[in-house]
Amino acid sequence: MSSEEWKGTGNGPGGIASEQEPVQGGSPVKKLLVLLAIVVVVCGLGWAIYLRVQEQKQLSAKPSGRSAGAGGPVLVQLAAVEQKPMPIYLTGLGSVTPYYSVTIKTRVDGQLMRVNFREGQEVKQGDLLMEIDPKPYQAALDQALGQLAKDQAQLADDKAEFNRYKALYAAGVSSKETLDSEEASFGQLEGTVKADQAAVEAAKVNLGYCRISSPITGRVGLRLVDPGNIVHASDTTGMLVVNQMRPIAIVFTLPEDQLPQVIQKVHQSKALDVQAFDRTDTTQLAAGKLLTMDNQIDPTTGTDKLKAVFPNSDESLFPNQFVNIRLILEEKPDAIVVPSVALEHGSMGDFVWVAKPDNTVELRKVKINLAEGVQTILDEGVQKGEQVVVDGQEKLTEKSKISIRQPAGSKGKTGGAGGSGKSGQQSKQGQP
Repeated sequence: MSSEEWKGTGNGPGGIASEQEPVQGGSPVKKLLVLLAIVVVVCGLGWAIYLRVQEQKQLSAKPSGRSAGAGGPVLVQLAAVEQKPMPIYLTGLGSVTPYYSVTIKTRVDGQLMRVNFREGQEVKQGDLLMEIDPKPYQAALDQALGQLAKDQAQLADDKAEFNRYKALYAAGVSSKETLDSEEASFGQLEGTVKADQAAVEAAKVNLGYCRISSPITGRVGLRLVDPGNIVHASDTTGMLVVNQMRPIAIVFTLPEDQLPQVIQKVHQSKALDVQAFDRTDTTQLAAGKLLTMDNQIDPTTGTDKLKAVFPNSDESLFPNQFVNIRLILEEKPDAIVVPSVALEHGSMGDFVWVAKPDNTVELRKVKINLAEGVQTILDEGVQKGEQVVVDGQEKLTEKSKISIRQPAGSKGKTGGAGGSGKSGQQSKQGQP
């Protein structure tokens, strides 16, 4: 046997040495692979355990509408079906304006001597507000009176002269020319006296303008001119503003598409009620009547202006105040009303969930008449006094058991999410 064959069989020292070299070189790799496999298996088991634990935690912490277990009652909130008068109205934005507003200006020049009011005071028509120095106008009146007296005396003399020449002409002593001349002179003096009388009246008027009285009953604002200042009839700014507060008016706008409904009611000689609400549309400030509507539509906005009058006895409305307006078209006296949030919409149409005495629910189809903001009028489907679900409907099925949740702030009262709602939306006839 050759030396190469002997080494290949591994029957000698050389064969043993050559056989061990590959074994010693591969052993660490096998160990590493085994170790990696063990690590992968352990990590996989650990991850699976971790996912299982997290799933259990999520299931235990997940909020549920059921009080206990898969078959527990669904937690819901209820509201009662009401039967009450329900107004049908249109909404608009308005601004409060005085029924009458007068800017007081002087009609003569002079020094403002006295102010006879307190700022913000209620005044009546004819009350003295201000006085301008009357001395120059009193002097002008006295001068006009003096000139009138002088010309009246001259007129009396010319009248007597004319009568004498008239008698002489009748006796044939005086000529016709002389009589005509005396008659013309007498006529000129008559005209002069009438002009003097007009000057006296003008002087009296100017003297009267020195006393400024309130032309309306209302409330005065802040004075714009203090005593001692010289005022002129040509001044562009006034001295004072007087606004009538009772009654007071509100000007508001409506889209042109809604005008036919209003015109129809107006042609029926029906005085439409108007309600004014505050800026947040939550608090009613006053109630009044529609007075009139403008005779043209604003082409830039597509709206028309309407004017309503309010008694404003408590002065809850103030000039230039922003308000939300509800124009009442009609009132349904016995409307069946539910909160709008109770309504559900599906393939079978509109429906609500009605709570039964045995703490189960029933799906009830309804017919909508009109939606008014947070409340909806129904024609059929529910009756007065029944309870409808207003929160938690997504968890309900037919004959689901329910547990009633009280609304926030209530004390032992059931439901009430609908209550008395406010509508900042435009009313819509028919089904929404």
